[in-house]
Amino acid sequence: MTTLDPRTTAARPELADERLRGRVAAEAFMAGRPRRVRAASAPLKGAPRPDVALVSEAVHGEAVTAFDEEEGWVFVQLEADGYVGWMSADALGPAGPAPTHRVTALRTLLYPALTIKAEPIGALSLGAQVRVSREEGGFSATPGGFIYSAHLAALTDPAPDFVAVAERFAGVPYLWGGKTSLGIDCSGLMQVSLGVAGVCAPRDSDMQQAALGRALPLAGRDDLARGDLVFWKGHVGVMQDASRLLHANAFHMAVASEPLAEAEARIAARGGGPVLALRRL
Repeated sequence: MTTLDPRTTAARPELADERLRGRVAAEAFMAGRPRRVRAASAPLKGAPRPDVALVSEAVHGEAVTAFDEEEGWVFVQLEADGYVGWMSADALGPAGPAPTHRVTALRTLLYPALTIKAEPIGALSLGAQVRVSREEGGFSATPGGFIYSAHLAALTDPAPDFVAVAERFAGVPYLWGGKTSLGIDCSGLMQVSLGVAGVCAPRDSDMQQAALGRALPLAGRDDLARGDLVFWKGHVGVMQDASRLLHANAFHMAVASEPLAEAEARIAARGGGPVLALRRL
């Protein structure tokens, strides 16, 4: 059978996506069902248990393909990046009509009525997707509640500067597998920021290194510019200008900005190795 990346292959020994028949070995195959994330965010786990680590996260409005369910956990594949894992059944709803808008504020509140005096019923992170049915009094009506319209942008209106999007996450806690304003990891920061700017990026740093932009010479650092991506083994950051790097990292345990030279020296000293690649979009 063909060797496929398990991170993006909807297959387990006992069950696989019908579309993989003949490419993977499994006891049974089934066609997936379209679903959409209805929770504010949905942890994606490597096993159907709450005590296992995140492998990734999906935000409100993301489309998924759902397969079998075990005790309240659903085996899913995310539509945007192909990542697979287990998600709580409570986090999923019908596919429904496609979203029309994306949250562009770091975090926005959902109100049950057209008044800021109402107690919010929830909050959505930057990158979450919603369907707007109408606008009234500076707010947009969505199936989940009313959102301040200035915190939204049409999906057809990408942000012009993905680095500016990433900079909004400054100070957000580092979270392995995270993709929201409550916690985010290095590649999640790149994926979410690029997504808001209209670029569909893979989930992990090695995937991003292989898929995004063009290679720059490793020897020179004088030509680095805003938006250039810097890759280590298992880590990625983005240049804010010719010398400063923005990255979600476990040293600061947050999204932090610092001189690239300082980050390079520290990462090397802590056993993270040298910079492996520089990429320009």
